[in-house]
Amino acid sequence: MITPLRSLAIRMHPNDNVAIIANDGGLPAGTVLPEGLTLRDKVPQGHKVALKDIAVGQAVLRYNVPVGFAREAIAAGSWVHERILDIPPARELQDLPMATVPAPQWAQLEGHTFEGYVNANGSVGTRNLLAISTTVQCVAGVVKIAVERIERELLPMYPNVDGVVGLEHTYGCGVAIDAPGAEIPIRTLRNISLNPNFGDEVMVVSLGCEKLQPSRLLPPGSFPVHDARDKDKGPDLVCLQDDEHVGFMSMIDDIVQRARPHLARLNARRRQTVPASALVVGVQCGGSDAFSGVTANPAVGYMADLIVRTGGTVMFSENTEVRDAVEQLTSRAATFKVAQDVVRELGWYDQYLDRGRADRTANTTPGNKAGGLSNIAEKAMGSIIKSGSGAIASVLAPGDKLKPDQKGLVFAATPASDFICGTLQLAAGMNVHVFTTGRGTPYGLQACPVVKVATRSDLARRWHDLMDFNAGQIADGAMTIEEAGWALFHMLLETASGKRTWAEHWKLHNALVLFNPAPIT
Repeated sequence: MITPLRSLAIRMHPNDNVAIIANDGGLPAGTVLPEGLTLRDKVPQGHKVALKDIAVGQAVLRYNVPVGFAREAIAAGSWVHERILDIPPARELQDLPMATVPAPQWAQLEGHTFEGYVNANGSVGTRNLLAISTTVQCVAGVVKIAVERIERELLPMYPNVDGVVGLEHTYGCGVAIDAPGAEIPIRTLRNISLNPNFGDEVMVVSLGCEKLQPSRLLPPGSFPVHDARDKDKGPDLVCLQDDEHVGFMSMIDDIVQRARPHLARLNARRRQTVPASALVVGVQCGGSDAFSGVTANPAVGYMADLIVRTGGTVMFSENTEVRDAVEQLTSRAATFKVAQDVVRELGWYDQYLDRGRADRTANTTPGNKAGGLSNIAEKAMGSIIKSGSGAIASVLAPGDKLKPDQKGLVFAATPASDFICGTLQLAAGMNVHVFTTGRGTPYGLQACPVVKVATRSDLARRWHDLMDFNAGQIADGAMTIEEAGWALFHMLLETASGKRTWAEHWKLHNALVLFNPAPIT
């Protein structure tokens, strides 16, 4: 429950002993809040103010959860920030509540549709893109020039194709390709090549000498073919080291000519009305601030519940940003087995961090702290809200692809890095992305539309041509969480039907970043 103090400060739970300042620019010392509390310090926007005296060692409560322990006595009206707080220890992954929360008894949402591209396997794309997969970073420059030429010379002849995507990455050679963990980037690349937005068209550019050979990236039987006679063959492949390539332009010509039949098949596709249950939505936050858990993430969580009620799929991720709320995940698991899967993935990630002598506290960025998030414990409480309130139906390991029957709320276990998380959600089969931000980021994906949600009205005003939705209206009192959730749901259907996001308008996108826990040789 959010209790606004006349738009000056927001307390998330009646038991909280802190609130966050909501005013643009913060509030100066001496300001008297409507409840009679006088600020002893200047408190920046999004930062916490003590609502009562807090003793040394006492828990600082936000969301009715300890987000820190006072290192010194904190007087009521004082600014509460990371330098005067000790972070709570992470809960052990034993003796957790396992599948103890009954699933909500929701009525099914019917009648909601979007206009999408139906694939032969039943998956649905929200965009109609030609993807050119690559086996190794060495070919990235050649593919870039080939893509530019395809866009310039061929795309005008295929008006129903939305674009061409070169799947550039930094993997493929110079790696311990058989080491434990190396299977993650390989299956990630394979599954991204099969994303629903690529319309079952598989085209690959290889160098020839790399460790990740095309037969390993996409072995026969792992990808769709258009002629049954090709079922035992590899993918449509351009190998730059083949003897037939004499000079640079012969490589480019080969790639361009190989693209023609793929473009022709994609061009023959048309959008058709499909139920909202065909949505596969990845949710993520980046450049977070204290408002992320107040406005944008709760609105996204409400939207996630609506999508689940239609029979659709929602993936939430970011291991380190849910680790401090692990008991919320295991208790919401649909079955004991799903709860065990959550523990398995988070336990594996704990060990991964231990090998690098890192811990979860390294997650919180300078921008997060400047935006009022004192530590990862506080950040996690606001981050997990975007998963909504539904039962967790299943868990995906990094790089895994959703099975056709994997619907509902899914925990896709990924690192919290924006770029790696987005890459892994693409591999899982995401066809539309929702990304919340408080500090602001021009993040985008070339393979999938990204709906950007601002946590604050100030950010939405300043970045008016980068943010697609202003969840800051919740803090302003102009919109409820429920209203914002419904508005986002309808925006998502429009986006899935072809309406361009700001990132698409400006052609903003980040490179794919693979998660590779294996050694580099």
